[in-house]
Amino acid sequence: MSDIVIISGSPSDTSKTKKVLDYLGTILKRDGFSIKYISVRDVSKDVLFEGKYDSPEIQNIATLIQDAKGVIIGSPIYKSAYSGVLKTLIDLLPQDVLKHKPVLPLMTGGSAAHLLALEYTFKPLLASLKAHNLKGLYFIDSQIDKQGEITIIDEDTLKRTKKQLYYFEKLAK
Repeated sequence: MSDIVIISGSPSDTSKTKKVLDYLGTILKRDGFSIKYISVRDVSKDVLFEGKYDSPEIQNIATLIQDAKGVIIGSPIYKSAYSGVLKTLIDLLPQDVLKHKPVLPLMTGGSAAHLLALEYTFKPLLASLKAHNLKGLYFIDSQIDKQGEITIIDEDTLKRTKKQLYYFEKLAK
């Protein structure tokens, strides 16, 4: 069992979303949590496309999530919402897969113009799965360095991120 499951909803393996999620995972590991990463890229295309909610892959993902103490889930912004492939994965999971579980939602976008996507699209989706949504994090591209050791390069954003992560850790213990 992993303490924390980190889910990347990015269809790109080199995305800023994935980079931020990896960075948060590094901090959590340093703080003593065991981590399991799940990417939409790891789920078979036929499982997603054909809606095979009863497949062993989906059942395994559901079990990992249900057994975890907390979940961090991230997505890039596409058309003012989370990625479609992430929605497809979420649609295949049991309705109460996040019941009473602390969930830290995270989104990345090109500008601050899509900040409200976190509040109006992503958090309601997670709430429909019974998640205990935390405030959430939104990053714009200019705040992220995909090459650096410290991914979040804006000092105020880094402080806000660490504060949210600290609160998440307290709930996931």
